[in-house]
Amino acid sequence: MDVRKLDRTAVLESVRLLEQAAPEDWEAPTPCADWNLRELVAHMAGQHRGFAAAAAGGGADLSVWRPVELGDDPVRTYRAAADEALDAFAQPAVLTSEFALPEISTTITFPAPVAIGFHFLDHVVHGWDVARAIGLDPRPDDDVAEAALVFALRVPDDERRLGPGAQFRPALTPARGARTLDLALAALGRTPDWTAPAARESSAPKTSPQH
Repeated sequence: MDVRKLDRTAVLESVRLLEQAAPEDWEAPTPCADWNLRELVAHMAGQHRGFAAAAAGGGADLSVWRPVELGDDPVRTYRAAADEALDAFAQPAVLTSEFALPEISTTITFPAPVAIGFHFLDHVVHGWDVARAIGLDPRPDDDVAEAALVFALRVPDDERRLGPGAQFRPALTPARGARTLDLALAALGRTPDWTAPAARESSAPKTSPQH
């Protein structure tokens, strides 16, 4: 499993999805109940910058993980933050380093492949959040969906999912015959058929082209 390649695919797909957002979409609700699309993307950009700092040895500083002010061109700001993470992960020696990830633990560090796996899973899921917020039904390539499921099933499903600020909610029972991505989403407490409240009486979501 080439986690850097998978991560790059997931991150670039999140950029591609955001490029399809209309001006009115930035205030739209998302599957992350506490965030509209702008707030979600500010969080995602902050995660990119935090992981980039972690790859360079500076991840222990919580300030580098703050949500990013997106300004008047949120897609451009997000793309720049995504590029920071991808460039940091592409450095030749990065896979032998340890990442400080204080939002997960302040007492241990994580081997780079594990940390990049966290980043990959986060942006597969948040890419889906973005797609659903703007009315798309994302269809990632099989290798991305299968890797996301592997990582999702490794996330502990315990009391830590119940507290405020939990990254994921308790796992849900997937529908029979669910596709691979939906299995990963359900394992992380997402409802795979989520639609925005205002759209629930409208037609089915558009399918996002595969890449």
